[in-house]
Amino acid sequence: MTEITVAALQLALSDEVDPNIAAVSELVREAAARGAQVILPPELFEGHYFCQVEDEGLFARARPTASHPAVLAMQKLADELNVCIPTSFFEADGPHHYNSLAMIGPDGKVMGVYRKSHIPDGPGYEEKFYFRPGNTGFKVWPTAAATVGVGICWDQWYPETARAMMLMGAEVLFYPTAIGNEPHDPDLDTSRMWQRAMVGHSVSNVVPVVAANRIGKEGAMTFYGHSFIADERGDYLASFGREETGVLVATIDLDRVKRHRAAFGFFRDRRPDLYGRLAQDI
Repeated sequence: MTEITVAALQLALSDEVDPNIAAVSELVREAAARGAQVILPPELFEGHYFCQVEDEGLFARARPTASHPAVLAMQKLADELNVCIPTSFFEADGPHHYNSLAMIGPDGKVMGVYRKSHIPDGPGYEEKFYFRPGNTGFKVWPTAAATVGVGICWDQWYPETARAMMLMGAEVLFYPTAIGNEPHDPDLDTSRMWQRAMVGHSVSNVVPVVAANRIGKEGAMTFYGHSFIADERGDYLASFGREETGVLVATIDLDRVKRHRAAFGFFRDRRPDLYGRLAQDI
């Protein structure tokens, strides 16, 4: 039997880099102590979710991968604890800026960088002002326990993201997130939609999904948590509500997942010859 133990972190974040890194590090240590091999913090955990407003001064927060404080801290921690940490961060690459993720391996080295492919633009989520669309393509990484795929927040709404990573060999999908209330519509609660979208990826690809979100109030936004770990049938193995701070941990039997995926036949019955329309503009 081949198993992987995964973790998702949920917490409120300040707008100070060092305290946030310390808080995330404490939860990473807890997850590692509980046996987690791949540990997922939320999206852009180095500070508040700054994309609520368009402010050119906020570009100063971006750093190259090799010198970003969140990446450096998680590299040191991964090496010490012998774990993988998919680390979301605000990346500067020359004059370009990306919403990126460094996949950090258990030796503390960056296995590669994924740049968020789908960039939202709407009230409270003004990401197109800050981030170029990613130019890396989707990414999966082989780890000692499993091949993992990671999408970032808005990527999680797209079935194409999940399916592409599956076709690249992913065995578990991870989604770091920063999502909360909708400033333009106070009566709209997207938390259930958000969960159902990712659980749908789990069911239609027969794959476990790990989602990590932040909580707490930041400016006009209140982030709604609901981080979870779902198995390949979309059933929750562990989950939080809107206010809990802590660590979700679950162990997944990858041999069982593989059997279930084969039995459902979704990949056997695919018809790529009919899907050309999906790659065309509307």
